[in-house]
Amino acid sequence: MTVVLTTRADITLDAVHRVAWQGEIVRISDQALHCIAACRQSFLQLIDNDPEVVIYGVTTAMGELASSRLARAERDKHARLKPFAAATAFGDPLPDRVVRGIVLARLANFLEGHAATTPRIALAVAAMLDGGPLPTVPASGQGGAGEILALYPLFAELSTRFDLEVKERGSLINGSPCGAALVADAALAARNRVRLVHRVFALSIEAFRAPLEHYDAALDALWGDEHEAAALCGLRAYLDGTGTGRRNYQAPVSYRILPRVLGQAHRALAAAEQAAAVSLSSVSDNPVYVPPDGTHPYGRCLSTGGYHNAMAAPALDGLAAIWADLCLLCDRHSSKLLNGRVSLLPDLLLVGREPGDSDGHGALGYVPMAVIGYLEQARAAAQRTFIPGSESAGSGQDDVASPVFLAWSKEERAGRCLDAALAMLAVIASQALQATGRSAPPPLRQFLDEVRAVVPPVDDDRVLGPELQRLADSFTAGVFSATDHPS
Repeated sequence: MTVVLTTRADITLDAVHRVAWQGEIVRISDQALHCIAACRQSFLQLIDNDPEVVIYGVTTAMGELASSRLARAERDKHARLKPFAAATAFGDPLPDRVVRGIVLARLANFLEGHAATTPRIALAVAAMLDGGPLPTVPASGQGGAGEILALYPLFAELSTRFDLEVKERGSLINGSPCGAALVADAALAARNRVRLVHRVFALSIEAFRAPLEHYDAALDALWGDEHEAAALCGLRAYLDGTGTGRRNYQAPVSYRILPRVLGQAHRALAAAEQAAAVSLSSVSDNPVYVPPDGTHPYGRCLSTGGYHNAMAAPALDGLAAIWADLCLLCDRHSSKLLNGRVSLLPDLLLVGREPGDSDGHGALGYVPMAVIGYLEQARAAAQRTFIPGSESAGSGQDDVASPVFLAWSKEERAGRCLDAALAMLAVIASQALQATGRSAPPPLRQFLDEVRAVVPPVDDDRVLGPELQRLADSFTAGVFSATDHPS
């Protein structure tokens, strides 16, 4: 399959899923190539016809030398400077799917001519998505004002393969395609993770025999929030055909507030999807070329801060925060299920101990301790990401760094902690159903079988850590699965 791009509006969250996650290739339409060529020609006329025009990186040098004007004879030489000197970031690499997303998002500046580059460069960037190996892009050490420490190594090979012309070097390394790709990646993963959250907590509801009135359809309108209504609807879908014999009085708080907390997960997901949708199609180059109009026959170039994506980090922080809150609910549900005085479940949950023993909790009884460990790790990762300062030696311009790489790394850590906490809650809920001889509601039976295929019901004390790790890894693999899922 091929994703055809004509305008920047074609770079959508769905396109990221197809190109970055599913590995589809990209082609730039003839219409877009014509537009790119026309804007390139107008841009060259602009710098040839106005000897006084000031364009960063074109008629001036870059960085701390931005005040230095370049003579016409110097412009081509400046354009061909190679970028290796600034490729200083190193550390944990971004996943290939994220790097593919960055390359795709890079094309947003090119498609309608705003990068003022040649069609050959746009085609070369698109060709990086044809399936060959991509350069390593580090996730760590990204403290630049923009994203050049990530973009330099990504496009270094391309810049050596071509004799770059004026404006082309800057068009490869300026802008915010990384921020757009990172928040898009997190949004795609969050879609799958929210679906997983619904399944695990619905299993917990059934295991606890929580009253279904806590999730009644009447609450959709009474609470008046579309995201909380989506959470309620999602839980009811998995509880369809649930068993009888439920407790006739209210469940603990953690069961009753679940739809509202899940509503916040839907809200955070919607915010991330919106940030991704805007960022992916945004023109973020610096300087950015504005094509000709009635007032400016050759167009014009504007120096901007488009390379700073201010919406991505808060959206990522919102996801990290709700992952941490959901870890807390995993802890509460796990503890309540294992407390027979609260759950009214048999002491068979405390395997390896005779009923009434008080000197130990058996294999499952210690699981909530591990949940707490992941909860605290998620909370540590979910602290708000503030805009960092950036004191770059020798540069008087780069005084603020981008927070997006930090925010993405923290959101991913918090999400993986939630996957682990969900795995432990799923196993405890599975055990509760096993101990009481009950099956899961029909929509959850396949999911329960998948959980038990990794962690079979516990009939004696055994070391559960490796099994729980495999289940957590399986959950994470599902979160990042490229398979299309129903909305």
